[in-house]
Amino acid sequence: MRKRYFYLGALLLVLFEAANVYFIMPFPGSQRMQSVDVAYFLYRWRWAFRAVFAAIMLAGMLPAFGVRSWRKMFPALTLAVTAAVAFMINTKMQADQIFIAPERVMMKPAAKSVVDSARLVVGVALNGDARAYPLQFIGYHHQVRDSISGAPILVSYCTVCRTGRVFSPTVDGDVDEFRLVGMDHFNAMFEDRKTKSWWRQVNGEAATGAAKGKRLTEIASVQLPLSQWLAMYPNSLIMQPDSALAHRYPTSYAYETGESRSALTGTDTVSWEEKAWVVGVSIAGESRAYDWNRLKRERVVNDVVGGTPIVLALARDSASFFVHARPDSATRFALRNDSLVSGHHVFAVTGRGKGGALRAVPASQEFWHSWRTFNPGTTRY
Repeated sequence: MRKRYFYLGALLLVLFEAANVYFIMPFPGSQRMQSVDVAYFLYRWRWAFRAVFAAIMLAGMLPAFGVRSWRKMFPALTLAVTAAVAFMINTKMQADQIFIAPERVMMKPAAKSVVDSARLVVGVALNGDARAYPLQFIGYHHQVRDSISGAPILVSYCTVCRTGRVFSPTVDGDVDEFRLVGMDHFNAMFEDRKTKSWWRQVNGEAATGAAKGKRLTEIASVQLPLSQWLAMYPNSLIMQPDSALAHRYPTSYAYETGESRSALTGTDTVSWEEKAWVVGVSIAGESRAYDWNRLKRERVVNDVVGGTPIVLALARDSASFFVHARPDSATRFALRNDSLVSGHHVFAVTGRGKGGALRAVPASQEFWHSWRTFNPGTTRY
């Protein structure tokens, strides 16, 4: 009878290892449950669970192997399978082993860059310093640590949500380090080095752990083709590929252009489907989503969000989008040759004008399922 403990312990250990990865990776059903706290509990106490289940196995190991020679193959096979499952799950299936962070971020000016100017980038500009991070690279890495104008930044991207975000990696006054640990509701999660809390990529919020409820400070960024970014910031530095990981970067443009039909990262062409593109705007507690297909037809939208009159415009390249605060609700802009025009008001689509500039409003292009999930009170335009 004692030999049953060996098989019971092996079964429990395999089920535990499977559960430990199931809740934080995109398996069927796993990303649609409110399970982040369960996943965190299992992960934080993983060694205690493993010790208990291993002890159960040990309690029945001698009886299990104390059988006739040809029957020893069953416990031997069970042991081998259990070890193989544990090894695979804790090495090959760990998020930070699948998507490896670059050891060093190489930045070069446009004249020395190898990045195609048609590539989409997440651009950041601060105090005269401008930097561009191609989706081709950060979409694989998920997070890149860098600095701009002397300040540390965490540049992040989740291809399953189509969300690019830049944060200050400072928590409670100290600069922290983060690693990719998995995902929750299809959004990438990072674990900080100090408290081991898990943080959502989409909004910088600590979803679980000692820091739960805290938020990283977001730094304004834009997503647009590198050519448009360089037109705005010709002296910008551009992230270059990590030579050691070059074979892992996608070479096609399908994801960036929306031509991909991948189950996880592909685009739905029908508006308001799960993976259809929207532009999301959130002001003063009010959130609104703008259908990308409609934006491509109309090119410009005048609206009011959170009491702020705004204008959303799509440039001629059909990829660069900008959201600005309008001077007042009576000023309604039309788009003519990449210029926003309203009476005597004339601004470039980027918001720049001869007499000043329109105030930029944070906005993001992402999949509808992502914006809806993390902005539950959102309205549709």
